[in-house]
Amino acid sequence: MDVKLFDSELKVMDVLWREGDAAAKYIAETLKEEVGWNKNTTYTLIKRCVKKGAIERLEPNFMCHALIPKEKVQEAETEELINKIYDGSADKLFAALLNRKNFSREEICRLKQLVEDLE
Repeated sequence: MDVKLFDSELKVMDVLWREGDAAAKYIAETLKEEVGWNKNTTYTLIKRCVKKGAIERLEPNFMCHALIPKEKVQEAETEELINKIYDGSADKLFAALLNRKNFSREEICRLKQLVEDLE
């Protein structure tokens, strides 16, 4: 993915990923409730996302459509995290996650299954 989205832009994208296509007004109302942003802040962020090619603006009503799937952004952000913090080593990230949390038996079974599926 060539588009780098900042945390504030990801909040706009998250509304579209959750709700599907939405009017800018609806996105602004949603983010006012969730984050406390005013309409102008949200509209500015939507326009930035349009300029970056992450959102397509459709008429009427300034409808917004996500051009980048959430999975692509998650993949790119995870890759950046691994490279930036864990020296490019996914196993170091995995070890850090395992050491940080007390997993339930069900979560452990799911993790084991994920590893088995990779083998």
